[in-house]
Amino acid sequence: MTTKAVLIGPPGSGKTTLGRLLAERLGVEFRDTDTDVEAAAGKPVADIFVEDGEVAFRTLEHQAVRRALAEHEGILSLGGGAVLDEETQALLDGHHVVYLQVGLADAVQRVGLAAARPLLVLNPRSQLKKLMEERRPVYERLAVVTVITDKREPAELADEIVKGLPA
Repeated sequence: MTTKAVLIGPPGSGKTTLGRLLAERLGVEFRDTDTDVEAAAGKPVADIFVEDGEVAFRTLEHQAVRRALAEHEGILSLGGGAVLDEETQALLDGHHVVYLQVGLADAVQRVGLAAARPLLVLNPRSQLKKLMEERRPVYERLAVVTVITDKREPAELADEIVKGLPA
């Protein structure tokens, strides 16, 4: 079993918005591993970080990615930091991984720095910039396709991704 596409990228890159749109266009299901983590933990991601810590969250996240890749045939969106786990990176091998690249200005506008993002609590703009810079090489290495999302409409991006999907 293999997914149609696995969307990766930083917060604000459009993984959820595009994932839902792609799934609708292709007539498949959309799945978000952050939602799976919240269901498994019985609480929001932000609460997992605060109450249980990042290590506990990353463990749940890895389990969610493993499960989703094994059983989901539609469009899959991974949390922005899921790709930092080496085992998760290995699991993505052979999948159609789409890196949604976004610039800092667009990411900040989309995320809205007041949102409940546990890794962006102190200096949100600076933290987001740091996360994006640290993760970019991993996103680029794992991606089969990179799509730049800045200043573009979701429908246009979805068209580009659909055209690039394997038959």
